[in-house]
Amino acid sequence: MANNNSAKKRIQIAERNRLQNRSYKSAMRTLMKRCLTAAGSYLEKPGEEAKANLQQNINEAFSKIDKAVKKGVLHRNNGANKKSRLNAAVKKLIEPATKR
Repeated sequence: MANNNSAKKRIQIAERNRLQNRSYKSAMRTLMKRCLTAAGSYLEKPGEEAKANLQQNINEAFSKIDKAVKKGVLHRNNGANKKSRLNAAVKKLIEPATKR
């Protein structure tokens, strides 16, 4: 346990930041899952409305990831990796695999 006031304060700040980061990461994961769900619904019923919904979900997820990087919740490489994997997963769901 901390003995001086500054160490006690740092413990409180670290706990506060941990909880904020946790909720931010949770919101980010929720948006990513929502994006994949929208891609699945677009696959079932392709149309302009579903495509617009999918694009909106992708934009929201990318924005949340970028903000997490900006706030220091994620490392920039981790954020870029998440965006890349999300984009690849959406493309894999939407575009049929081409057989060679």
